Amino acid sequence: MELFINQVLAGIATGAIYACMALAIVMIFQAIDHLNFAQGEMAMFATFIAWQLMQWGVPYWWAFLLTLIISFAGGVIIERVLFKPLAKAPVLTNVAGFIALFAIINSVAGLIWDFTIKQFPTPFGSSPFLGSQLISTHQAGMIGVTLALLIALFMFFRFTRIGLAMRAAAAMPESARLVGINTGWMVALGWGMASAIGAIAGILIAPVVFLEPNMMGGVLIYGFAAAVLGGLTSPLGSVLGGFLVGIFENLVGTYVPGVGNELKLPIALALIVIVLVVKPTGLMGHTVVKRV
Repeated sequence: MELFINQVLAGIATGAIYACMALAIVMIFQAIDHLNFAQGEMAMFATFIAWQLMQWGVPYWWAFLLTLIISFAGGVIIERVLFKPLAKAPVLTNVAGFIALFAIINSVAGLIWDFTIKQFPTPFGSSPFLGSQLISTHQAGMIGVTLALLIALFMFFRFTRIGLAMRAAAAMPESARLVGINTGWMVALGWGMASAIGAIAGILIAPVVFLEPNMMGGVLIYGFAAAVLGGLTSPLGSVLGGFLVGIFENLVGTYVPGVGNELKLPIALALIVIVLVVKPTGLMGHTVVKRV
């Protein structure tokens, strides 16, 4: 029983990271109706920026805050420079843009910081949380930061004018334009926020997987699995999907014979396929009807 509880708690901790990544994916999907295949690389690059700031002597939380600001600005710039001109381009053109962005960011990160594995600090420590061997202080910190982020986002989208405008621009862009909302800049703000959320995921997971240019490859796939499971049209569903995927992969890796850590990633891919076949809209998603 103790092993089961340990795996569930560890799954919730890693699921918090998948929830952040899935939420970033869903935010961009709702803004431009495309999946950002470079979301993981953007998070990785932001994590390297945080690491570099700390190497220059900047305290952890200041480096954390500065990285979020830089990531937000970077997301807005990427949308304005690269994807705004592709707004009415064919789907494959956008896919090619995402793949190109993926390769460029990965290569630039390797060029600047090389491909050697680096240790990333944690402000929470790695000792048992409250004396319990079931969860570490870093895992508890990951869960706490993610929950604080989700509460902040809920308040932002529910009670602020900009948040309400972003929701309107994503749900009904034509109607939003008629009431004076600049939907183009709402999309750019969505990109910026998604980039900052991805940066949080990268910074929190880096002490676990270590820092190198390919660190977010697996996390991105789990994020896609979480987004598909929860529903690409539901931010809340993507968060729920992240926690479910984290728990699911831990329990399967522990209790299913022959799986282990090596086959966890294929299981996430299989989960994507199963959900798309059984319920394409996900657990909390809804079918989007477009007038043509």
